[in-house]
Amino acid sequence: MTGSLDRRSFLKFAAATGAALGLATSGSPALLAAEEGKQPLFKISLAEWSLHRMLFDGKLDNLDFPAFAKHEFGIDCVEYVNQFFKDKAKDMKYLTELKQRCDDLGVKSGLIMCDSEGDLGDPGEAKRTQAVENHYKWVDAAKFLGCHSIRVNARSDPKLPYDEQMKFAVDGLHRLAEFGGQHGGINVIVENHGGLSSNGKWLSTVIKKVDLPNAGTLPDFGNFQLSPGEWYDRYQGTRELMPYAKGVSAKSHVFDDAGNEAEIDYRKMIKIVLDAGYHGYVGVEWEGDSPGEVEGTRLTKELLVRVRDELS
Repeated sequence: MTGSLDRRSFLKFAAATGAALGLATSGSPALLAAEEGKQPLFKISLAEWSLHRMLFDGKLDNLDFPAFAKHEFGIDCVEYVNQFFKDKAKDMKYLTELKQRCDDLGVKSGLIMCDSEGDLGDPGEAKRTQAVENHYKWVDAAKFLGCHSIRVNARSDPKLPYDEQMKFAVDGLHRLAEFGGQHGGINVIVENHGGLSSNGKWLSTVIKKVDLPNAGTLPDFGNFQLSPGEWYDRYQGTRELMPYAKGVSAKSHVFDDAGNEAEIDYRKMIKIVLDAGYHGYVGVEWEGDSPGEVEGTRLTKELLVRVRDELS
């Protein structure tokens, strides 16, 4: 699918493909549970980064992302990346169109992943304050779109000691979470995303010190690289971050011939997620090179569905 398609075209496509989507999932334990009125062990959303090459290349437009998620993958909750509508955070005409498309399709807006807005743990008071305030527009956009959270980064100066980075990150996150709480109860959640944020003990301690109900984590199955060649144990890290999780990111990079993620034990990961009492959305986030983005995203969703069915 290339270019930006209008809403009417997508609605026609939805009507034409709805029956096929239903047939594709009929008979699965998850569907049978839904038919019986039972909630699934977890729900599945789609992180926009899964399709970042298509978006950067202009083959898919951010406005079309919700429809693509629903019609191509049968996913009805989306997680935006601010890079793909960077200049639209305050554009009410644009946001209204995006929201209307989601409403027409029955697609939920889950969260906005926010990057390149400054370091919330910057050691400089002025820069840290500016970073906090740079995120305000995304809190407002998230509220308007009906999102529950914005995902941010807990980055500080990597040259500083462990405790110093923690102190500055706690301050920035606390201030931003206070704003989110006062403006629609929007959650401010931190992903393990490199540096000390990929240290599960460090990040979980940061969130504990922020000590606000709308401050939490977005555990990512794959992002536990502390530095080149240095990794934090992904299962331990996920276990440490899950008590504060308000979302989960199912990162994938490569699949074997049996349709399993070759580097991450998804069954072990999902067991950790469920053991923490989490039953919310788990976001598909394909980041591999081969197969392509559409097929990699599809394989990731299919693996999540298979694991969920096995555990149901």
